[in-house]
Amino acid sequence: MASVVVAIPPKFPLTPHLTEFTDLVAEGRTPDEVLEALNVLAKKCLPPISALGAARFPIQTSDWRSTQLGRDAFLHSSVPKGWWEEYAAMAQREHDPGVMMAKLSLMACTLSETMKMLDPVGIDRWPYELSFKYGIRDALTCSVGRRWLIAYWSPKVLSTILTQPMRIMLFAAASFAALRLEQLIDHDPRWMGKRARITPRELAVLRLMSMGRRTDEIAKALGLGEETVRSHLKKVQTKLGVRNRPQATAEAVRQQLIP
Repeated sequence: MASVVVAIPPKFPLTPHLTEFTDLVAEGRTPDEVLEALNVLAKKCLPPISALGAARFPIQTSDWRSTQLGRDAFLHSSVPKGWWEEYAAMAQREHDPGVMMAKLSLMACTLSETMKMLDPVGIDRWPYELSFKYGIRDALTCSVGRRWLIAYWSPKVLSTILTQPMRIMLFAAASFAALRLEQLIDHDPRWMGKRARITPRELAVLRLMSMGRRTDEIAKALGLGEETVRSHLKKVQTKLGVRNRPQATAEAVRQQLIP
């Protein structure tokens, strides 16, 4: 099967800025530095746009409310003060249709476009009304790998000024930013979102356990002693920070260690 290559046209005037951005973001040592690089590119692409932030969600969509600022969610300094605090409080109580749509979409959707497509009523309008309250008139949300959401914000409606080449540029930049943030979170021990370092043998035991296999069945399948299997399972529980086998399975799925 022939591969499909999506490329920015070579004559697109902002291409050099994207090249410059990829070098800058690769040197970013903290999420703040990555978001600032993203903000610089956004301003070169379309001045009314600023970087808003980035969030990495758990594998299970229903658990996305566990996302915490400074752990697996990061804001740019340009974001209006008070917006995140109120958003986080509301998100604990209410459903955010915009976030769910962005996660399921392959498009880079603006806030105004999402409003038209979903046509929310009643309480489902809260994310949009909250944004307007803080001067966020529109936003562009990019879903990367259905795990990361990278967002830009603007005090102006984007539908009339955001061209398709600009949208491609901003989405490409968001993808590079997400890759760098993933590296920073997984390799910096300060971030609680870091994945557990499970050995291949522990992972094999964990996968068989998640399939309902008993200790003796796991031992036979892997050619190990039963005590060795129990030892691996205890180490896995410690690394994952859980108390028992069912919790270990659930946490391993959440961290995408097993399907």
